[in-house]
Amino acid sequence: MKYYIIIPAHNEEKFIGLTLQSLVSQTVLPSKVIVVNDNSVDNTASIVLDFAKENPLISLINATSDAIHLPGSKVIQAFQKGFDTLDEDFDVIVKLDADLILPDNYFETILNVFKNDDTAGIVGGFAYIEKSSQWILENLTDKDHIRGAFKAYRKACFLQIGGLKPAMGWDTVDELLAKFYHWKVITVSDLKVKHLKPTGANYNKSARFKQGEAFYSLGYGFFITAIASVKLALMKQKPLLFLDYIQGFWKAKMDKKPLLVSEEQARFIRKYRLQKMKDKIF
Repeated sequence: MKYYIIIPAHNEEKFIGLTLQSLVSQTVLPSKVIVVNDNSVDNTASIVLDFAKENPLISLINATSDAIHLPGSKVIQAFQKGFDTLDEDFDVIVKLDADLILPDNYFETILNVFKNDDTAGIVGGFAYIEKSSQWILENLTDKDHIRGAFKAYRKACFLQIGGLKPAMGWDTVDELLAKFYHWKVITVSDLKVKHLKPTGANYNKSARFKQGEAFYSLGYGFFITAIASVKLALMKQKPLLFLDYIQGFWKAKMDKKPLLVSEEQARFIRKYRLQKMKDKIF
C-alpha cells in the first residue's frame, strides 16, 4: 500500500527535524511527505529543505492560511493546501503534526491493519508526553479515539467523509462520520508516539471557548455537551474549563453557527454518544 503524509507546520524549528528523521527511518517509507510551511518566521523551512536534499520523498510548500492561530481551522487549511498538490495515486493519506517522534515500525504496523481489515477507515497509535523524565500516556481522550496529531485514513473513507473540516472538532467529527458510514476506527496500543509539545500549549482563552463551539457544531445538544465538558475539564485537571466550554456552546447556539454535520448525521452522533455513556455506566 502507498501512503502520503501531509505535515502542517507553523514555527516548528525546535521539533520538525526530529519528526522528519523519524519518518525517513520508517521500516516502510512513505511515497511522499509534504510539509506545508504556514507563514513560519523561524527556521522551519530551511530545516525541511535540508532534509529534502537528502530525501527526495520530502517536499516543502509555502502557504499562508487566513485563520488566526487557533486549533482546527488554521491547521486544516494548511493541510488542505498540501492535499491539493497531491495526485490520487495513494491508498492511505496521513495528517501529522510537526512535533512528533514515531517508532520506526509505525507505518508498517498501520498499513498491516489496513491490509488485514477492509473496513478499517482510520488507524493510529497513542500519544505520550514527557513528565519527570518519563514518557507517559497523554490521557486526554478515550482509548478508542485517535489524536489529531497523527491520523491515517484509508482513501475511500477519507473521500466518503468529505475530507477534514476546517474547524475545531475536525478530529472528532472525522471519526463519527467514519462510523456513520460503517468504517472502523482502530487504535493500536503498541504504537507509542512521542508528542513533544503538550496539546493546547499555545492556545489562549478564546480557544477554550472554541471547544464548546465544537461540541455544538458536532450536533451534541446541551445534555451531551455538558457531560463531555465535565469529562474533558476533569481530564485536563482544570475544572473551571467547564464554564468556558458551556459558554462557547451557548454562544454558538445563539449565533446559529452552522453544524459540521447533517441533521441525520447529528441524530446518529447523539445516539452513538448516549450509548457510549450508557455502556460506561452499566
